[in-house]
Amino acid sequence: MKFLFKSFFLNNRFFLVGGGILLVLVLSFPFKLLLPIGLTSILIFVLLVLFDTLVLYGPRISVTASRLVSKVLSLGDDNPVKINVRNNSSVDLMITVIDELPEQFQVRNFKWVRNLPANKSQEFEYPLKPVTRGEYVFGDLHCFIQTRLGLIKRRITVPLGGMIPVYPSIIQMKRFELKSFVRTSLEYGVKRMQRIGHSYEFEHIKHYVSGDDFRSINWKATGRRAQLMVNQYEDEKSQQVYCLLDRSRVMHMPFGGLSLLDYSVNASLVISNIVLQKQDKAGLLTFSDRIGTAIKAERSKQQLKKILEALYNEEEQPVEANYELMYVGARRFIKGRSLLFLFTNFESEYALQRVIPQLRNLNRQHLLVVIFFENTEISDFTKQPTQTLEEVYTQVTAEDHLYQKMQLVQQLKQFGIMSILTKPEQLTVNTINKYLELKSRGLI
Repeated sequence: MKFLFKSFFLNNRFFLVGGGILLVLVLSFPFKLLLPIGLTSILIFVLLVLFDTLVLYGPRISVTASRLVSKVLSLGDDNPVKINVRNNSSVDLMITVIDELPEQFQVRNFKWVRNLPANKSQEFEYPLKPVTRGEYVFGDLHCFIQTRLGLIKRRITVPLGGMIPVYPSIIQMKRFELKSFVRTSLEYGVKRMQRIGHSYEFEHIKHYVSGDDFRSINWKATGRRAQLMVNQYEDEKSQQVYCLLDRSRVMHMPFGGLSLLDYSVNASLVISNIVLQKQDKAGLLTFSDRIGTAIKAERSKQQLKKILEALYNEEEQPVEANYELMYVGARRFIKGRSLLFLFTNFESEYALQRVIPQLRNLNRQHLLVVIFFENTEISDFTKQPTQTLEEVYTQVTAEDHLYQKMQLVQQLKQFGIMSILTKPEQLTVNTINKYLELKSRGLI
């Protein structure tokens, strides 16, 4: 038996029984008959504590535990963590498991209590939802075991400490990739757009069937075969698609635990993966008061990994965005006409008017899609019932703010700039749909 004082704990039952014996001894002063009972109880109590200690620290007691968690956690998703505990001894035990979670979660009351029969194992699972990117350090796993007597506890510490990084959502990337490429998907969200016309990438000539575009009939081939033949076209490939990420203070606003930048980071990773799967080229450009990361649009095998690592290291900056510098940087860095998804946010007409010249210049050279966000908290507030005059005034002000957001969309449309006004949680879906729409229309 190996006894460690730091692993020895007195259980609540120990104090309850000890308090009861103490009460009997106190009552023995006026009632002398209780004194022998109290002294006998002390002796029995001491023997039971010694017996419980010998059993818990005996050589037959063996408990093992393990933690199964992914090597990389996904930002903003429920990441499953599994704990497996096995009782290798021949004694039934009551076990309390306490996992040392990373400090970012601020969880101080996590524990799992179960009866663990002899030579049996049990497994339980719980989700972790990180809301910030970075390094998350897990601590050790502590197992507090006790016998049926329940007078004392023994702590068994399993050293499972280690660091796990939280990357942009890989779970969302895989899920939306499947939705985008499976034609039979009926889930709400990603829509497959109907093709308008066709692109100029000729693939082959095939027999005409009902439903084919009669404008694609190849009359020369029809004359040679004496039956209708049509030209088959495929999507144009190797088009450049860039995500322009605003890292300024306007992207620091949190919704649902995630900042607007984190929502944009997740959406940029998902759309970059789909772009690469569509045989196009994906690139990345970040900016605030200066140009940050710049990844040239390519279609190499390592491109997605480059973008993932770059997005992992992006942080909000407490400064105003310099759109003049962004335009100059994009003009020098991006060669050839490209599709640009600009993730930013405008809260007023004045903020948009300041950057309209740069956006118009950018749209002349490329196909620009400006993506900014709807304030869901204000939107929810406008749907609440009002009772006082002050609440009516506040709600009207909130509705006016939402109306101004819609006006920003119309102003961009007047200048021929496409835009997406979206709720933060629907950002990824709306961005994918816009890309598929532009792809189907042959605009890229």
